[in-house]
Amino acid sequence: MKEIEKYINQIICGNSLDVMREMPSESLDLVVTSPPYNLKNSTGNGMKDGRGGKWANAALVNGYSHHNDCMPHDEYVEWQKNCLTEMFRLIKEDGAIFYNHKWRVQAGLLQDRQDIVGDFPVRQIIIWQRNGGINFNPGYFLPTYEVIYLIPKPKFKLAPKSNKHGDVWHFGQELKNKHPAPFPVKLIDRIISSTTADLILDPFSGSGTTAVVAQESGRNFIGIDISPEYCEMAKERLERNKIQSELSYKLQGKLF
Repeated sequence: MKEIEKYINQIICGNSLDVMREMPSESLDLVVTSPPYNLKNSTGNGMKDGRGGKWANAALVNGYSHHNDCMPHDEYVEWQKNCLTEMFRLIKEDGAIFYNHKWRVQAGLLQDRQDIVGDFPVRQIIIWQRNGGINFNPGYFLPTYEVIYLIPKPKFKLAPKSNKHGDVWHFGQELKNKHPAPFPVKLIDRIISSTTADLILDPFSGSGTTAVVAQESGRNFIGIDISPEYCEMAKERLERNKIQSELSYKLQGKLF
């Protein structure tokens, strides 16, 4: 499909919704993404005053680059529904979306993201449990999990033997990544390796973890992010990864 070729193996700096709307329907095999969580719109956690556990000294306390993460809830929901609509349009009949988000309680009401995903054919909920953290709030237990919604088209199937994995995954946070909220590499590797997808999109690509794992797996990728800073970070990671892979391949050739 020639219309999609100009996007393949590129990190595109721009508004994800605008870019996706320019892409042809049913041109992708897989979407793996985690959007901004609208954390600055929280009713009382440490994100607002720097007491937020692992975020205490992190850039996310001051907001994302080029995104303040503080939208009125209704606007945020509408934005994410529009984004999911485009993602769903873009995947093929055997494609799927792995949409990572976070549940929270705001002013006594559960935000389980049903207002975002409710109109889409969610097939399964996967729990990603993180390791550890620090909790400065004596009123509740330490939050340690996020939720991945598997939203497939009708013909989607996992790669052979991948259904042996349970629906609760344990992966630690990425602690050496300069992006304020990076995906763990092992988490993305679990998702991608569990599919036969060739072309994978991350419309909120951040530091490019999805693209890097796709590259290492011999798959093709498309990354989109609104931040020039994060796009440059992703491009640098991809280039370093490519150089390291080439060096490893040459060393293996010499050894064998």
